[in-house]
Amino acid sequence: MRPEKVESEEALRLKALKSYKILDTPKDGAFDRFTKIASQFLNVPIAIISLVDEDRIWFKSAHGVDLQETQRAPGLCSSAIMVDGFYTVEHASVDPRTLANPLIASGLGLEFYAAFPLKTSTGYNLGTFCILDKQPRQLEFFEIAFLQDLRDMVMDFMELKLQARTLANSFSNSN
Repeated sequence: MRPEKVESEEALRLKALKSYKILDTPKDGAFDRFTKIASQFLNVPIAIISLVDEDRIWFKSAHGVDLQETQRAPGLCSSAIMVDGFYTVEHASVDPRTLANPLIASGLGLEFYAAFPLKTSTGYNLGTFCILDKQPRQLEFFEIAFLQDLRDMVMDFMELKLQARTLANSFSNSN
């Protein structure tokens, strides 16, 4: 693929992300409930709804970790948005894809990461719904399906908020 095409796809993805007007918004209990449910049901200490911006990964909700954002490179969520489906790192401290990641090499000692991209109805991956653990592990099929269902509910919620804002704007502009 030509570099110009990759750059234009990324520009379109970022434009789609910005259209949701969700970056840097205040905490939202609905998103926090999704990550809390994921953490409890999947028995992981950390669950995050992330949005991958130009140079950072911003957390709309982060259950179990006191971070609001991290650098995009070499972010786990940056890698996860490059695939269309399930992305997992079962044993991060020995996985060559993650050895340079500060969340793995730091005192957090994260060993497990699993995510589904937050995919728009137009096909752009905005971020992820991800879970993390300090122990290496594998998810069962039903756990993967549960994480996917939560991701789908988050995207439905984001799409509804976008549609409501669009309708409100068109209504106010017509008056």
